Formats: sequence, C-alpha cells, structure tokens
Amino acid sequence: MTADSVDSLEDLAAKVDNAFASHRQSDEFKAISLVIDTSSERPTLIVHVESEESSSLADRVEKFLTEQGAYTQREYHSDTDIRVLATIE
Repeated sequence: MTADSVDSLEDLAAKVDNAFASHRQSDEFKAISLVIDTSSERPTLIVHVESEESSSLADRVEKFLTEQGAYTQREYHSDTDIRVLATIE
C-alpha cells in the first residue's frame, strides 16, 4: 500500500461525496456511505448503497467511478444493500 493510492482514494471519495451529496445528508438516513479499506495490499473505496432504489443508485455510482478512472466491482447483500468497490491503479 502506498500513501499515493490512499490519497487518490480520498480524492475519489470526496468527488463521490460531492456528486451524490443529496444522498448523504447528515440530518437523515444516508443512502450512500463511504469507507476506505486499507487492510489489504490494494486499498479500496467502498461505496455502500442502502435504499429502496439501491440498484439504480449503485448503477449511477458505478458509472461515476468508472468515469473517474476507477476499476469497480459489486457485492450484493440484498436488493436494498449493495456495495460498489473501487480501486485505482
């Protein structure tokens, strides 16, 4: 793990936060939460999408991340609980 890759993921997380701010309002349930996992050799941005519209929202998040140059993968935990994993080379 390098500091550069974590910095890049922090920048990417900030972009996701700005682009999807309406889903991250602090005074109510957050449909999108962001975590940077540095526990493995390849740091990963985890975008946790949990709402009634998870599938379409995850599609939009994944498209945004790939437009930013990230490699993405999805984990499905239920119809309303999807995680989009993003890494940067």
